[in-house]
Amino acid sequence: MSEQRPAPTILLIDDEPSLLAGLKFRLEADGYRVATAPDGEAALAALENVSPDLIISDIMMPGIDGFEVCQRVKGDARWRHVPLILLTALDGRDVLVRGLDCGADDFLRKPVEALELRARVRSMLRIKTQFDELEAALRLREDLAHMVVHDMRSPLTAIIGFSQLLQIRSLSASESLGYVDTIHRQAQRLNSFMNDLLMLAKMEQGQAILSCSAVDINPLVQQVEKNHSVIAQSRDIDLVVELPEESREVSLDANLFERMVDNLLSNALKYSPPKSTVILRVEFPTSKTGGAQPAGPSVRISVLDQGSGIPEEHRSRIFDKYEIVAMKRGGTPSVGLGLAFCKMVVEAHGGRILVGANEPTGTVFTVEI
Repeated sequence: MSEQRPAPTILLIDDEPSLLAGLKFRLEADGYRVATAPDGEAALAALENVSPDLIISDIMMPGIDGFEVCQRVKGDARWRHVPLILLTALDGRDVLVRGLDCGADDFLRKPVEALELRARVRSMLRIKTQFDELEAALRLREDLAHMVVHDMRSPLTAIIGFSQLLQIRSLSASESLGYVDTIHRQAQRLNSFMNDLLMLAKMEQGQAILSCSAVDINPLVQQVEKNHSVIAQSRDIDLVVELPEESREVSLDANLFERMVDNLLSNALKYSPPKSTVILRVEFPTSKTGGAQPAGPSVRISVLDQGSGIPEEHRSRIFDKYEIVAMKRGGTPSVGLGLAFCKMVVEAHGGRILVGANEPTGTVFTVEI
């Protein structure tokens, strides 16, 4: 269930108590939260403690009038994005021109009619909502770019560091091969990460086309195991692959499906402690019988680890790349863009991907196609 947004807050500014009370009553009856100020000076002071979604200010007030309030609000980076409606009992084009020059977004003429008030408030709040959504999207994109750079830095640092060691040190043949193997694995990791980013972009734009064929599942999974067996051994992790006695062919895009399984296994190994076990399990839930195609998935692949696990409140969010950014920003471990890639691949095949707890500790990712 999506989180319900709080009611918008409106700051009302007017030196006429009866008008201020009447407007407050109408707006609160429509479900808005309302803060009030009796003059411009009090309103500017209130802005230090109130974060309004809309400001409605009278023009003719003693001291700081509505024009100056508007000018100060629009001249401050903290508040300039807040829509502002000026209330006026004055006629004439000069008032409108001066108000627009000060940055007013709209006008209401006194006496204020209830229907017009509601319509203009809704209109201004739509603008504020659109601004907030755009600002949030831009902030997430910026954070995503920072996250991508951060995730690329680790393999690049390893590649540069080990290549420099090869240049400056006299090493035995076995030591040199070990360094070269590390450089190769980190380069593959970087290449896989870049491929995932490109594929994510293509899928989001609807440009990715599946190239499906009959794929023998067991050999594909065994190849993924082979790619990660050295990593598991180096981290003292027991990598167990559980395959059915008889394999089965399933219509898949072999390249994308293999990379999806590779990402899940890589993620499990990355966050598993030494002396733990990671299980890669394949099941064929539906029987191969004649007649009508049985309901249910053709293949189920599970990856089980014994890491710290993913908190239940995050499990519905970890496959969205922007939610991943927010969780990483908050310090939540065990998430990365590879999970967003996995979800897109699985859904492109008409399947689903699930995440749950691996009792007593750890995480289970399950793919059904």
